[in-house]
Amino acid sequence: MRIAIAGGTGVVGGYAADAAEAAGHDVVVLTRHSGVDVARGEGLSAALEGVDVVIDTLNLLTLKGSATKEFFVTTSRNLQDAAARQGVAHLVSLSIVGIDRAPSYPYYQAKLAQEATVTKGKVPVTILRATQFHEFPVQMMRWLRRGRLAFVPRLRSQPVAARTVGEHLIRLATERPGGTIELAGPEVHDIADLARRYAAAHEPQIRVIGLPVPGKYGRQVRAGALLATDGTTIDGPTFDQWLSSDDAKRIGR
Repeated sequence: MRIAIAGGTGVVGGYAADAAEAAGHDVVVLTRHSGVDVARGEGLSAALEGVDVVIDTLNLLTLKGSATKEFFVTTSRNLQDAAARQGVAHLVSLSIVGIDRAPSYPYYQAKLAQEATVTKGKVPVTILRATQFHEFPVQMMRWLRRGRLAFVPRLRSQPVAARTVGEHLIRLATERPGGTIELAGPEVHDIADLARRYAAAHEPQIRVIGLPVPGKYGRQVRAGALLATDGTTIDGPTFDQWLSSDDAKRIGR
């Protein structure tokens, strides 16, 4: 099977590419370096020639909700249009558990708009909603670091390893398209606490300060909006298992 991965050099996309190659699939990574700009649609149609499945793991790190929504809607529409022109049979889109239970957060509004856009296209779609990754607290710690201090929001989550998410994306790519599947890790944690534990193990020079999340979104998260439900698949290592793995060291490089 020929699988194209948008965002294939990112955290989850990289693991998806690894899993696809390990399973013997032919992998096409859609990047600007390879001449493909998904946001502009440049080089996209040609890159999808002969592709059976497209996996979308694209992300945009910004606090501007309007920019995020424009990015996700545009890239999803471009992937759908190019995939339809090339006769792609299946599109798998990565989303987030709980975005419909905490829709006041602009980033989640953008992801909901992405889901609505991609499912309106001609190519059949499977959506994988995953919880925050084990790597997420580390990303927040670095993004919100000021000198030796890192101000990380206190988010109640049920994180899953990015490697596990990548493996499930490839599994879904080989199955019949359709539906929304949820995936979470085995334990509930506070994201700020996990950032502290990562810093203690790998970057002790950083002091993590947890910040309460205000407003409606904060109340929704504290009530469990980002946690698994009865229908959610639970898989992957615990945070402690991940913390002692090569994957935790890999994000540090």
